[in-house]
Amino acid sequence: MFTFTAPDGTELACHVRGSGPPLVCLPGGPMRASVYLGDLGGLTGHRTLYLLDLRGTGASAVPADESTYRCDRQTDDVEALRVHLGLDRMDVLAHSAGGNLAALYAARYPERIARLVLVTSAQRALGLAATPEERRAAARLRGHEPWFAAAYAEYEKMLAGRDDADYLYDAFFYGRWDERARAHAARTDEQTNERAEVRYFADGAYDPPATRAALARLDAPVLLLAGALDGGPCPDLVRRTAACYPRAEVTVQPGAAHYPWLDGPESFVARVTDFLARA
Repeated sequence: MFTFTAPDGTELACHVRGSGPPLVCLPGGPMRASVYLGDLGGLTGHRTLYLLDLRGTGASAVPADESTYRCDRQTDDVEALRVHLGLDRMDVLAHSAGGNLAALYAARYPERIARLVLVTSAQRALGLAATPEERRAAARLRGHEPWFAAAYAEYEKMLAGRDDADYLYDAFFYGRWDERARAHAARTDEQTNERAEVRYFADGAYDPPATRAALARLDAPVLLLAGALDGGPCPDLVRRTAACYPRAEVTVQPGAAHYPWLDGPESFVARVTDFLARA
């Protein structure tokens, strides 16, 4: 791990794992410490992962001004990391809500993106958010699971914004609700800065028409990876998102939900490394 200083003076931490060409990784949550990304299914065997702890998460310091948790304000942090690494252009992988930060960074600094991988990312920055109906439809794909009835009841509470929903609804975020998935899900709260989470999507964070217009000039190739069982975003929403990127391609990983590197690591790593290795 190393630290560097953001333009506003906040000390940020970045964890380094693996070997090979650099790949900057932006976590989701929103505002979840990067530790949940692990080795991204074994991607560390092919790339050096630079896993950024966003401000106020993990080993990164809490900023003096909490309004800087807003997604658009954090593009300066990503640019500071690029400068610290001495990269003219960089490959970036972003998961889930982190894809919004990646989109805003690419719109602001298109010349700094070599290749961009967006993993199961519903992009509010582009005016594209998963709807409750899409989430319910994806959840019902799991109707054959023995845990479905109990988990679906809790999922409905979550979709209604109730704070008494049991963690069992997390089952829908994993392709297999096994011991590994339950352990991964159980650590979510301790890894997330809830104060920052609320501010990440604050008013003013996004201007979808302006971001779409800026991304229309992005020349970098973009891979959008969807999980066949994911509802946020479902594969159809990922395909609609791809239309915002001039050089985009979509891949749907069978049997995967929101964490495809856990649900099918070999498939995930093969698809991502193939994309990143192209000339």
